[in-house]
Order: sequence, then structure tokens, then C-alpha cells
Amino acid sequence: MNAVSANLIGKKYGKLQALSGISLEVGEGDIFGLIGPDGAGKTTLFRILATLILPDEGTASVCGFDVVKDYANIRKVVGYMPGRFSLYQDLTVLENLTFFASVFHTTVEENYDSVKDIYQQIEPFKNRRAGALSGGMKQKLALCCALIHEPSVLFLDEPTTGVDPVSRKEFWTMLQRLKQRGISILVSTPYMDEASLCDRIALIQNGKFLKTDTPQNIIKGFDSELWSVRSDHMSKLLSDLRLNEGVSSSFAFGDAHHVTLKNGKCNSHDLSVYLDGLKHTNVCIQKIEPNVEDCFMQLSGKNIL
Repeated sequence: MNAVSANLIGKKYGKLQALSGISLEVGEGDIFGLIGPDGAGKTTLFRILATLILPDEGTASVCGFDVVKDYANIRKVVGYMPGRFSLYQDLTVLENLTFFASVFHTTVEENYDSVKDIYQQIEPFKNRRAGALSGGMKQKLALCCALIHEPSVLFLDEPTTGVDPVSRKEFWTMLQRLKQRGISILVSTPYMDEASLCDRIALIQNGKFLKTDTPQNIIKGFDSELWSVRSDHMSKLLSDLRLNEGVSSSFAFGDAHHVTLKNGKCNSHDLSVYLDGLKHTNVCIQKIEPNVEDCFMQLSGKNIL
């Protein structure tokens, strides 16, 4: 049995189609990532699966329970960590954890082993108010509160947004440990680099899945040669690349532009000649391997067309 299943889920807010035809399956003990920008529909899907809102169309189940008919049972077996820090700012670390344990009719002492590895990192600050914690410590406290009742499934909605890189890395290490305990994890993120840390991912845009597969298979599906292009004038370079009829796509990626070329109309030599003719200096064109973000940009472009 899958930990989470959804079939053709749809949701509207007025005239806005937030989700359209969403289907997914998450195996027991898997980390499944929803990868996409803000406004793509990630939070709406999580709220449906966590029984916080109802779908307009389709069906879904968590641990075999229907999200509409069996919502009370689902709430006993899932942990939910919303994107915005939602714990009680005026309560201390220990008071927050104690409160959430009491909601599920348990105690911190009874389920301490469930949160021990994470809680020990913030235990020295157990008497500090939650509002005074750093971003990384708030993140760990929120995860402890989501785990204190020993859930089978975790929903983590953009848990690393706004968190420093070190805390992000630590958080994903914690998720891998939870996976080893057999907990199924659904995590959403706008950070494409976190996709490789998931067992399977779904690329989502405008309420629709562009593709669902392992990160490795999605990258294998990139169907063009990819080039990294640099020059001394990167802003002008991007504009000039997009004006070239032989360029299929061009996007800014960090300190370079990632470019695909139209077969038979342009090659790397043609591109170099073109940029030299426009007086670009220190032009560097290198063939590179795509990543998940490149795949997302390619698939989203096709989706728009």
C-alpha cells in the first residue's frame, strides 16, 4: 500500500485554477519532492492531503484513509509543518513541544525517542521563547512538534525557505534519518538543488505536474545539448542570445547563461562567430550537463507553448 495516493485532484479559488489533474503515489519510507516556484500549487496540494481543505475534484488517501471521509484518522497519523513558522512565539521551546504532544494525547517523555536526535540540538535553549530563536532553530523546533506523536507520514511545506545554507544541509540530513525509520516524507521546495536529495520528484507549475520521476531519470530526459555561455557583458549577452534565430532557449543560471541551440540552424562555432560580431569580449562557450533546474525550464517552456 502506498503511504499517499492522489488521483486527478483539482482545486479552484474563485476563477483561479490552483490545481488541475494532479495524480501521485508516494511509497512507504520514501522522500517525495514537489519542486516548483511560488504559486505553483504546492501548498494547496499539501493542505488537501493534510485534510485542511477539500478538493473540488478527484480523490486522495493517506495511509489508506480517504482525505474527505476519514479526515479524523488521517490527522492522527500525519505530521504537518507549514511553510510559515506557526508555533506560539511567546511560549518557550519546551512549552511548544509539550503543548503539541498534549494535542495528540501524549507527552514529551513518552515519545522522547521520536524527537531525540533533533531535540537534543535545541534542548540547551528549551527555556527560550520560540520567537527569539534563529531560523534554523525554529525549523528544528517545528519539525519536533510535527514528530512528537510519531506520525507515519510527514508533510513539509517549503521547510528550508529563508534558512541559511548550513541549516538547510543539516535539515536534509535529519530527513534522511527519518526516512531510515520508515517515515514517508512529502517535502515541497522552490530550490531545485534539493531535488537530487529526494527518491522521486514532481515538477509542478501553474497547478499541473510537468513530469514525475526520479531526479536522475528526469535529467536523462533532457533532449538537447546544453551550453554554458559567458562574456564580459552578461546582461547584453542574454539579450543578444535571445535575438539569435538559432538559439532555442537561453536562461541566466548563476554566473553563466545556459543555452540550447536549434539543430541544423546553429552550432557552438556559429554562436561564437555571432557574438564576436556583436563585439562581445572574453566569450566562453562550454558544453555542460543539465540539472533539474534546466529540465524544469525546458519542460515549463514546452508547457507554455
